[in-house]
Amino acid sequence: MSRATPATRMLDASRIAYRLHTYAYDPEAANIGLQAAAALGIEPARMLKTLMVELDGKPACAILPVDHVLSLKKLATALGGKHAVMLPVPAAERITGYHVGGISPFGQKKRVPVALEQSALDHVTVYCNGGQRGLQIELDPRVFAEVLGARAADLLAAG
Repeated sequence: MSRATPATRMLDASRIAYRLHTYAYDPEAANIGLQAAAALGIEPARMLKTLMVELDGKPACAILPVDHVLSLKKLATALGGKHAVMLPVPAAERITGYHVGGISPFGQKKRVPVALEQSALDHVTVYCNGGQRGLQIELDPRVFAEVLGARAADLLAAG
């Protein structure tokens, strides 16, 4: 597995400290993020998923813990929009340049508005996809705002 991805190149260019972790990706897992957290032995609240959405007709990105569900309404509000829906897989892959299961918020082909679930900031480090299946980046959660201009907000669906 190559560890140089658009995500790692972006972080390197920004002089951001991070650690890479690899694990055996299971495409059959019921929840790929929970499988990654278990494989790396970390609590799910620290493993973040990257979800691509369409917000008022334009792409956007939501980053939240793998053990929670995104509230599209809260995301729209956080990014100053009215209506958000999940992007279809082909559109998400085309916009990001990554395959689903390997979508990183860093190094995407097109820069889009980003919202980060505020609870991620409760941790010293969090994990997110490194740009390919089976590769995770561990870093300070404040990097999302610093590098991506992410807005921290409550993005979680009730329940």
